[in-house]
Amino acid sequence: MKINCLSCGFKVDLDDMYDDFEGPIKCLCGALLEVRIEEGMLKAIKMAEPLSRTAPKSKRMEGAATT
Repeated sequence: MKINCLSCGFKVDLDDMYDDFEGPIKCLCGALLEVRIEEGMLKAIKMAEPLSRTAPKSKRMEGAATT
């Protein structure tokens, strides 16, 4: 089965293991697609929400005394 990426149009080739599958598929362009496949037929597809790539805030204490 081939699924067209909603972001770039690349045809993502899936083998028979994905005939009954629900979850994320990653395209070569880096886009994450949420898909639902039942009995080898695509039932739903949407772009997955991107993960936040912000670094965690520093735990440095503001205004702390230094010696």
